[in-house]
Amino acid sequence: MTGTIAGTTSETLPFAGGILCHVNSELGEGPSYDPATDTAWWFDIKGRKLHELHLGSSAKRVHELPFMGSVLAVIDPARQLIASDEGLFVRHVDGGRLERLGAIEDKPECRSNDGRVHQSGTLWIGTMGRSAEKGAGSIYHVAGTTVTKLYANVGIPNGICFSPDGATAYFTDSAVNHFMRVAVDPATGLPVGSPEILSDESGSPGDIDGAVCDADGLIWNARWGAGTIDVYRPDGTKLRRHAVPVTQPSCPAFIGARADRLLVTSAWQGLDEAGRASDVHAGRTLELGVAVRGRFEPAFRL
Repeated sequence: MTGTIAGTTSETLPFAGGILCHVNSELGEGPSYDPATDTAWWFDIKGRKLHELHLGSSAKRVHELPFMGSVLAVIDPARQLIASDEGLFVRHVDGGRLERLGAIEDKPECRSNDGRVHQSGTLWIGTMGRSAEKGAGSIYHVAGTTVTKLYANVGIPNGICFSPDGATAYFTDSAVNHFMRVAVDPATGLPVGSPEILSDESGSPGDIDGAVCDADGLIWNARWGAGTIDVYRPDGTKLRRHAVPVTQPSCPAFIGARADRLLVTSAWQGLDEAGRASDVHAGRTLELGVAVRGRFEPAFRL
């Protein structure tokens, strides 16, 4: 069974936002927001850095990491979960101490990429080859310290997010560019059906990258290479597109006390000197500048 074939929109809405952080990350990714501390977090995967931005004060810190981190989730007020190329780690917020929780997979040629916590407190995390080798990665489900492989032979896992009721998961292999959906158990986050195509974007410009699902079930997707944030209905219809001033937006996250703002990471990875000169904001972290009905990320249940 397949879904909508590459929905089209009549226009791309102009960028109405601004720059939240002027640091040009090589591969900005994995943004998240902790409403308890009003703090946004994101990674520069290739730079091995974790960025911390307190929204109310604009206070900014950058934490050096001993690995390539890509996903961060709150465990409790004192601890965070980090997914990385060396496995899963617990990070202590006070001081940044790291404790290894366990492996994601036994493939040193791979690193972690896109992921998100399901409403059940479990994590979906994708892995990929360090040079994006075809079919080298997988998508996993992590419940506490139990890791279950869900899908193998994935090139670039992305787009992982969940419907508000926790009954549908969305994901993609950006190398294929089919946005997928699958029914999942709201209590566990495990699939209970077979994946089907939500939208076939294989013939469209740009790649499906990171995504979030808002309180109305709309999916906000960063379109790597196309310089847009695309908004889909749950049936796969493309509702609209928002332009961003970077060619390679990578992942969105809801931020703010009411989750009504959208942060977008980006990257300068792969751009030559001329490309970086023409894409001056590449790697910077943006705010889209439109009101959204977002949701706060659930905590990871350790």
